Amino acid sequence: MKSITWIGGIVAAGLLVGYGAHLAATPKTLAAAPTAEAINAGTAAGAASAPYSDNAQYKVGDHLQQSPDLSNKPYKPSGKNEGAFREIAWESLMPKNWDAMAPFKGLKLDKMEDGDPRAMEALWKAKKYWKNAPIDPSMDGVSIRIPGFVVSLEREGEALKEFLLVPYFGACIHVPPPPANQIIHVHSSKPVKNTRTMDAVWISGVLKVEHSDTMMGTAGYSLASVKVEPYTDQAPAQ
Repeated sequence: MKSITWIGGIVAAGLLVGYGAHLAATPKTLAAAPTAEAINAGTAAGAASAPYSDNAQYKVGDHLQQSPDLSNKPYKPSGKNEGAFREIAWESLMPKNWDAMAPFKGLKLDKMEDGDPRAMEALWKAKKYWKNAPIDPSMDGVSIRIPGFVVSLEREGEALKEFLLVPYFGACIHVPPPPANQIIHVHSSKPVKNTRTMDAVWISGVLKVEHSDTMMGTAGYSLASVKVEPYTDQAPAQ
């Protein structure tokens, strides 16, 4: 895969996590789609996670809407309660001053050709940097509710038993995996029916700081899910 194409896909997919609260508060934040080459290559790489959702309402890089009050307090559990679970922003899962795009600082991507050794080196560094992305230890044991997109890992017949939850549409499928601190490895307490890769869901469960390598990406957190629900942007009942 050409390095510039991959980097362009990463940036287009909204991995500029420095947007922080803006992404958490904005409905379906849209980014320019990656090139056709990036999408085709990503789809081939993600074939193992089929069946795949044909969810046409989302574009690569779309984020899901969350409670507006998360915009002011994204770095700790904040937002609306649903039972014992408290809604958090994805930004709560990474240290406040950590910069996901640090490996690309100083690169003028628009001036580079595909295969430029500087871009290839930066991409190699980025993959290692993201795989070892720092987590927030204070999130261990927190009962959370968070929306995201499913990346299937293990099924029991037609039902899903194990999957990754990622913050934006296309992650691990159309573009490379997000940093480890933006991937949650979910183990469902019971098989989840009628859920496919890239379906949008709300997850409720107890978060654990736990590193795991899977064929679709490296997760910095795990979660024993208590509830998996189809995503809606409606506020939970109080």
